[in-house]
Amino acid sequence: MILVAFAMVAIIAMAALSIDVVTLYLAREEAQRSADAAALAAARILSVSGLTGDPSNSSGNWSAICGSGGVATQTAQAVVQQNAVGSAAIAATSITVTYSAGNGSTMTSNADCSKLSSTAFGVNPLVTVQIQQSALPTFFSRIWGNSGNTVSATATAEAFNSSDSGNSGNESTGTITPVQPRCVKPWAVPNQDPLYPAQSGGNYCNEGVVPGPCQPLVNLSDGSIHHPGISTGGSGATGIIGETFWLVPDCHRAGGSCILRKSPPQANYAVVNPNVQPPANLLYVPAEVGTTTVTAVPSCATGNDFNQAIVGCDQPTNYSCGVQNAGTLDLTVNPDTSTANAAACLIHQTDTTNLTASSGQDYLNTFGAPTAYPFQILAGNSVPVVNAGLAAGTQVTSSPSIVSLPIYDNTTATITSNQISNVTYVGFLQVFINAIDSYGNMSVTVLNVSGCGNGGGQPVGTAVAGTSPVPTRLITPP
Repeated sequence: MILVAFAMVAIIAMAALSIDVVTLYLAREEAQRSADAAALAAARILSVSGLTGDPSNSSGNWSAICGSGGVATQTAQAVVQQNAVGSAAIAATSITVTYSAGNGSTMTSNADCSKLSSTAFGVNPLVTVQIQQSALPTFFSRIWGNSGNTVSATATAEAFNSSDSGNSGNESTGTITPVQPRCVKPWAVPNQDPLYPAQSGGNYCNEGVVPGPCQPLVNLSDGSIHHPGISTGGSGATGIIGETFWLVPDCHRAGGSCILRKSPPQANYAVVNPNVQPPANLLYVPAEVGTTTVTAVPSCATGNDFNQAIVGCDQPTNYSCGVQNAGTLDLTVNPDTSTANAAACLIHQTDTTNLTASSGQDYLNTFGAPTAYPFQILAGNSVPVVNAGLAAGTQVTSSPSIVSLPIYDNTTATITSNQISNVTYVGFLQVFINAIDSYGNMSVTVLNVSGCGNGGGQPVGTAVAGTSPVPTRLITPP
């Protein structure tokens, strides 16, 4: 009996220790999940803010996103505080958010975010979230005090933009790895920036008072952004991010197939009078819709597969970035009416005659041409927004108005009316749809650009519902 009594003490002590160890282990797992979620949320802010489109930090806007009071930092802190660890919220003082260059340079403090090596940080920036939870509740070990009942966790996430990463020493071989976004909308655009002529002396290119070729969106040799930087007011004066122009279907409105207005599609089509300077626009053609089932289709969607691919999430395999003639365009369909109806359904625009203000869709502040950075997306008054419990005008970081489009190499493409043509996709353009009219013309503001460059083969993919050409991915823990 004496031996049993001594043994019981040991057995009970081991059981008590096991309970407390499991409690701390679960708290550690909760802390890690919270850190992972916070790092990915902050990296997504880096992605949608367009910062990776300014690799040299020429606009000086990094601190607005990742400084101590920046949007990415505040988002990470908010995500952590929404997740309890050990049945208690984590105090703000126990959350550290730091940033580093994509090439692995030294971490910096929150306040020194803008002092990072500008060229390196602009390519594939990293955000690290470290959290610590002290005085965790335990059952038996509290007799020794709670000073040792502490867990911590660290996670690092990346906003990956392949553009210019080979030039910046991010890849040891100099060969970049392209991205492969999903849910790309089937509006293929040529590699042309409608606001920048190739020669000096004009405001526009290709058509109008000052004809001539356009500068490209991405450089074909290395995938870098041709006109990097961030602009406000829609002008593109200091970079392509923030440019506002029109996407116009390069198809005559009559008929069920696409008969090209201009061959090859180009920028600044003078719709009415070729002697009058047209508004900045970029002609798009219908890309071939995939054979997989379109998902996430809202109830307002009607029509053919092309409509479904616009409104829902199509997952085609023909958007192979950087692979010669692997992309396909389908000019057996006419995108104008389909685009008008489907895009209005997608962004919840109720009035296609109202092109200067929101009629239900989310909108940028200021409408169509944000005047301050970081760009603010405000919720419209559509039914989905109301059902989500958001008031109109609430700032949001996600919107159905954000879409990605494939960019094809117009210098080698041969596109024929009424037929399926092969092209080479050289990058992706992410835009915010401000408004659409009844003819399929869309006012858009550029949020991101990502080039393929000399990459090919196996690209960096995104989640099934991912739409960004700058995907976010967790780097640590593995």
